[in-house]
Amino acid sequence: MLAEAYASPFADWDNFYVIVGSSAGALTGLQFVVMALVAEFRPPGNTSEVNAFGTPTVVNFSATLLVSAILAAPWHRLGSAGAALAVCGALGCVYSGIVITRARHTTYRPTVDDWIWYVILPLIAYLDLLVAALWLQRSPGPALFAIAGAALVLIFAGIRNAWDTVVYIALPRDDQKARSERKA
Repeated sequence: MLAEAYASPFADWDNFYVIVGSSAGALTGLQFVVMALVAEFRPPGNTSEVNAFGTPTVVNFSATLLVSAILAAPWHRLGSAGAALAVCGALGCVYSGIVITRARHTTYRPTVDDWIWYVILPLIAYLDLLVAALWLQRSPGPALFAIAGAALVLIFAGIRNAWDTVVYIALPRDDQKARSERKA
């Protein structure tokens, strides 16, 4: 009787988070495949680029999976779900600071696109998640849309970044061309 009387604001979002969470899980697995391919094409050595650009993609996919799991859990209080989401958003903001530091200390010089997709958009998504989580109890409708937006930004940034990694590995760069020409 009590369960029937209590209508969770998360119930309308079930399908959304099943889709987003499943996608995040599958894309995390694909990122591992991408990294295995990287290992075949690159000699072992400096991992600073992987830490700056590969790891954040996995972290962002994993954060999206975590958000989906949090919102799929059978919460009885919005405040509890909000607290879990706020922690996720706050940790994402801290991690974005780590990504900035790592990206600045690589031998590869990030382009404007790299800064936007690897740092700025994920940071905005984590800030959005944090603020929306804090507002969840006061205004669940708009907060849930903001949380969904953050999840989608992390997924789309991750897809773009995984593709960027593949292109970076697959296409010859000037430094690789120069080394190949010197050997010939």
